[in-house]
Amino acid sequence: MLNPAELLRAGLLQLSESSLVRSAIVTAPVSRDVVARFVAGESVEDAVRVTSVLRQTGRLATIDYLGEYTTDPEQAAHTRDAYLTLLRRLREENLSQHGQGEVSLKLTALGQSLPRDGDAIALENARQICAAAQEAGTTVTLDMEDHTRVDRTLETARTLRADFPWVGIVLQSHLRRTEGDCRDFATEGSRVRLCKGAYKEPESVAYQDGSEVDLAFVRCLKTLMAGSGYPMLATHDPRLVKIGYAVAEEQGRTPDTFEFQMLFGIRPDEQKRIADRGNTMRVYVPYGDEWYGYLMRRMAERPQNTMFFLRSLATKG
Repeated sequence: MLNPAELLRAGLLQLSESSLVRSAIVTAPVSRDVVARFVAGESVEDAVRVTSVLRQTGRLATIDYLGEYTTDPEQAAHTRDAYLTLLRRLREENLSQHGQGEVSLKLTALGQSLPRDGDAIALENARQICAAAQEAGTTVTLDMEDHTRVDRTLETARTLRADFPWVGIVLQSHLRRTEGDCRDFATEGSRVRLCKGAYKEPESVAYQDGSEVDLAFVRCLKTLMAGSGYPMLATHDPRLVKIGYAVAEEQGRTPDTFEFQMLFGIRPDEQKRIADRGNTMRVYVPYGDEWYGYLMRRMAERPQNTMFFLRSLATKG
């Protein structure tokens, strides 16, 4: 039986698919103010500004231009061009070199869902972004989406790595297959962001209980830390951060051989504390006007986020 927090998470993920609820929230004047906590803004300059602020406090950034599941070739091209502009601006502001500000890509935003040649179109768009990132002295991470996309995303990553070996991937511990994927990708030069996962998935492919997801996260973490790649631990859970430190020490890893990642707007004081300790802290910075799906998944991940949103609605309403 699901506990109240897990029931809330399931409900929020269901709401994220409702066009009626989406319309109500997106058009509510108060929503823009609340979203500002979790989203850098709508423009490239907003993303650059936030990255600059993070760098002043010793934190790095991975920047996501919001959008997913496009079935419009022009929108996929627009998303590609938005990333090319972003990388150019980061380079001009000296915020990209040595991976200070990298970018995160969703392949469905780049055309993977197009009815004809979607995988090839997304690959070509991603390849152009990778070339621009290499020129800017930074890196790219391919975000992971729902379980039906895992094999296609990993195949695209393998193809891109032939020319850009630093391309990172994301693996989600709530998927039952992920421990095997971690073993496959815990190799020299491989960059892997490990997170719990924020998509609604069936029990046949994903753990449903939060404690099972946490235990899987730790097993995956240990596999990545024992390998020869570069683990990126994406969690806000203090217990998992502590375990990350302990396993890194056990494996003899130095602070430059792994990193922690957290979301923009969540636990900023802890982000600074980790950076001040001498560890690499990278903040996931989303921007753009397609923020609805992102916001709903963030609320589903942490009930505290939901309470913040509801309190803000009550106060400003």
